[in-house]
Amino acid sequence: MYGPAPMAMTTTNGDAKVEAMPYREDDKLGPLGTKLSALYEPADLRKTLLREFHAAVQDAKDAAGAVDDNSTKAVHDARKALRRARGVLAMVANALPKSERKAVGRALQESRRALSSVRDHAVAPATLGGLPLGEEDRATAKRILDTAAEALPTVAEIKQLLGESAARAAAQAEALEAALPQDLSWEVVVDGIRDIYGEARHARRNAKHSKQWFHTWRRRIKELSYQLELVANHAGARLAAVQSEIAGVSDTLGPAVDLVMVREFIETYGQGISNDDVDHLKAAIDAQLDDLMVETRKAARDTFSQKPRRFAKRLSKAVRRDLTPVDDTSDAEIAGD
Repeated sequence: MYGPAPMAMTTTNGDAKVEAMPYREDDKLGPLGTKLSALYEPADLRKTLLREFHAAVQDAKDAAGAVDDNSTKAVHDARKALRRARGVLAMVANALPKSERKAVGRALQESRRALSSVRDHAVAPATLGGLPLGEEDRATAKRILDTAAEALPTVAEIKQLLGESAARAAAQAEALEAALPQDLSWEVVVDGIRDIYGEARHARRNAKHSKQWFHTWRRRIKELSYQLELVANHAGARLAAVQSEIAGVSDTLGPAVDLVMVREFIETYGQGISNDDVDHLKAAIDAQLDDLMVETRKAARDTFSQKPRRFAKRLSKAVRRDLTPVDDTSDAEIAGD
């Protein structure tokens, strides 16, 4: 087990001093109260992450089976599951051969992108409907939505897309299991999470002048949130607090990302409408989007102020404290100091 070696205790038996261990040497559980975690057991850690990847793939399959009940929810659930799978992949990326890492990542990306158009059709009407637009812009938005409706895939087509995406992801689960080393170290996982945090931090910085980078920032934050949630399930409250902070940032980015998507939607389905009308509608959206981007970047400044290496240390420290027996933890540590 990780942690300091057990200290000997001295007892007296008549005139002789006897050195005794605080617990039997053959007691593999260690001192009473110590929390065991798969995070520190290489074989168990591998099983845990593979199980999570398979669970995400199964959720994508389940979404395909539920499309007849609610196609919009099915697409949302499938994309969410595939994003979780990508988060797990990033956690073990540094233990994989480069070719396998790229192949699995590319397949998951293509699986999600195949569902993007369907997602856009579901989000655009509600987003445009909630914007404070003038009469002319409202009329332009309606024309665009009517044009887009003609291109909306049928339920049968959506079901096929979902099935194909889930099948592609399932194949990657087998590839990942075959390529992943039998013993997976906690340090490798920390490095994987650190890399995603670093990518999110980089995207936030570039998002100051780029809507596409803003969208990328949200994607990386979602993956980071899924990663931390998984680790927190095997650690405790301190790591859960870090995950909650990241998830909170992700939630604040949602409205702005929807507007970024709507701008692209307008460009795609605005054909046949005068450029002046389309540009005027986009300008109305930008007036709100620009403010949201500034506000959300500013609100997340403290969360992403740490450099990746410092964040990795924070992560490891939170896990170590979570797995430390309560009796050995100071009041300051319990308070998160």
